[in-house]
Amino acid sequence: MPPVPETLLQTAPKAAGKPVRRRFLPTCALAAALFWALPAAAQDHPDQGDSPPGASKAAPGSQLISGPIAFEADEVAYAYNDEVVTATGNVVLRRDGQSVRADKVTWNRTTGQIEATGNIRLVDADGNQLFTDKVELTDELKAGAMQNLLLALRDGGRLAAFTGERDASGRLILTRAAFSGCPIEDEDGCPKNPTWQINATRVTYDPDRKSIHFTGARLHIFGVTLMPLPGLTIASDGRPINGLLIPDIEFNASNGAQISDAWYQRLGDNKDLTVTGTVFSKAPPMIAAQYRQLADKGAFQITGYATRSRLISVSGEANPGTAGEVAFRGYLYANGKFQFDPNWSLTGSLRLASDRTFLRRYGISMDDRLRSSFDLERVGDTSYFSISGWATQTMRVGDRQGLVPVALPVIDWRKRLADPVLGGKVELQLNSLAITRTAGQDTQRAFAQAQWNLTRLTPWGQVVSLTALGRGDIYHSDQNDLTTTATYQGLPGWQGRAIAIAAADVMWPLTGQVFGGTQVLTPRFQIVAAPPIRNLAVPNEDARAIDLEDSNLFALNRFPGYDRVEDGLRFTYGVDWQWQGRGIALNGTIGQSVRLSNQVTIVPEGTGLASRTSDIVGRTEVRFRDIVKFTHRYRLDKDNLAVRRNEIDATVGSSRTYVELGYLRLNRDITQVEDLQDREELRLAGRVAFARFWSVFASGIVNLTSQQEDPSSNSDGFQPLRTRLGIAYQDDCIEVAFTWRRDYQTTGDAAKGNSFQVHLALRNLGVR
Repeated sequence: MPPVPETLLQTAPKAAGKPVRRRFLPTCALAAALFWALPAAAQDHPDQGDSPPGASKAAPGSQLISGPIAFEADEVAYAYNDEVVTATGNVVLRRDGQSVRADKVTWNRTTGQIEATGNIRLVDADGNQLFTDKVELTDELKAGAMQNLLLALRDGGRLAAFTGERDASGRLILTRAAFSGCPIEDEDGCPKNPTWQINATRVTYDPDRKSIHFTGARLHIFGVTLMPLPGLTIASDGRPINGLLIPDIEFNASNGAQISDAWYQRLGDNKDLTVTGTVFSKAPPMIAAQYRQLADKGAFQITGYATRSRLISVSGEANPGTAGEVAFRGYLYANGKFQFDPNWSLTGSLRLASDRTFLRRYGISMDDRLRSSFDLERVGDTSYFSISGWATQTMRVGDRQGLVPVALPVIDWRKRLADPVLGGKVELQLNSLAITRTAGQDTQRAFAQAQWNLTRLTPWGQVVSLTALGRGDIYHSDQNDLTTTATYQGLPGWQGRAIAIAAADVMWPLTGQVFGGTQVLTPRFQIVAAPPIRNLAVPNEDARAIDLEDSNLFALNRFPGYDRVEDGLRFTYGVDWQWQGRGIALNGTIGQSVRLSNQVTIVPEGTGLASRTSDIVGRTEVRFRDIVKFTHRYRLDKDNLAVRRNEIDATVGSSRTYVELGYLRLNRDITQVEDLQDREELRLAGRVAFARFWSVFASGIVNLTSQQEDPSSNSDGFQPLRTRLGIAYQDDCIEVAFTWRRDYQTTGDAAKGNSFQVHLALRNLGVR
């Protein structure tokens, strides 16, 4: 078809360039309908009542109202011989929030033809605007014609055409049309070509269905003609509409070249379905579907993937009996939340994969564990109740699924008493947990706890907190010998223990002016006492990954979870420092604890808590406006100040140009506990913006762990895991990105190698 000039999209005033809703009424018919009442009003005008036949009389500044229609014009003339009414000069018709403006409007009473010419602007009740040079309509409104028209949709987008007419059913038929969701003016108000547009030989707008259908459509980006878009239909009111979305193109080492496209199906105002098909050059095709629904009490979604391909185990060998054969493979993911009333809610998620390499091979997820859970909660003003459960599917090489626990049910109830006890607040708690394994230890636990807290501010400004805690536990376990770490096993059968803890905590905030800013220096001291506790008599399910950090330095129990509790007498001291001024914020924490009793500790060596004097832990934070964010967490050996934990997270830059750095090194020399291995890792990411809309981005993860640090590691001290590099263009109507990614490890049929992906998203045309 002949090309549509870019300037056709630029024929409207500036106001039309703003985002507008994609919905409009049959505005041409509206113009004629409003003007239909005009002649009767014009005939009855007193200035024209005495004119002789064949005369033409003007009424400067005429303004008259007939029924609900308001009409304005600089002049109105009636030619009696020709039976033609003519309104000229700033002609305006208004009715029910809709308006028609034109330089000139004529009505031929003999032929019934209504014609508006010159700078025509029709605005419907929804704010959609139609601009054209000329519009013709018959008195029956069965057909009409327009020339050089532009439709600016309120929800965004412009539709322009050389000619247009309305058929007998009321649909608007446009020929040699162009559509774009991009602005056609820059920030200075100068015209510019849209980043993308769709040219079509024919466009049909249906006002009843509020849809726009394209025939012979082709996509143009940056002036280059790209793919055809057969059967393209969009909604004029901004609502989702059934149809194909923009395809994705990718190439990777596992599946070769791949093309995926999705069909979106709107099932109702509150639910929809997206079905995606993907074809590969090196693997059978795959189908995926996502169902979403918003209900009265909540929302949920269900996503599934399915294919058939040759299954290779994580060891890299074909499973016995499956070499050369294909098997079903897939993934199911669902989640949702329901709020039944202000107190009761239900949250749940489900994640299941057919095997350990499916998600990685098809680029769906790099997670090494898939967690499914549910949680029924009641949150009151002074109480909390929860029944929950969770299960985990491991994706990790070397892990046995039979040793992964399933927790069902987990019950937790808490109640804060309204009346103070000895001036302090009392909170009660009941908790139970049942853990099962298909090939490992099973554990059941229940406890009852009461905790009393009192906080007072002294006349000298110290904040003093007193805490008392009492708890009684009951455990039952069997097949304890299947747990490989002896300190986690506990004694089989029924076991019980009692726990009592008392603590006093003092903080003394000191404020003042220094270095042109405000500082707060807060020394802190804490003493905690607990009698001997039967820790090793009960299993350890939730308190394994212990490590002294700044976040748990002053905790009553430095073990995570409930199964292990610190006993004995200890004294903890530290200081917090804050400074703010001139857009800069500095925060620092440092502290250490000393065990005053001679009881044998159960804390493993290397965690920073095994000796009577702990390691030194701290945190430093630096922020400069929104440009610099720096956090450093560390643990120093108490004897030689060797760095046992070194963790850095930093972000420098703006939202468009930035660098992100993450570094972690754990040098704890722990060998007897599998949950506490040493490791070293570097994470880098960044983006550099240039030429206003362009940017280059990159990221990478490098394993720096050596066999000296972790004997079980296969890394040589510098092993890249994943790297990514790409270039992107993004303005207010288009996103285009080309990404290269490299995976450096092969896991089963998730092969290492290069991947290339092209991403395209257009405003007002398909979704991502």
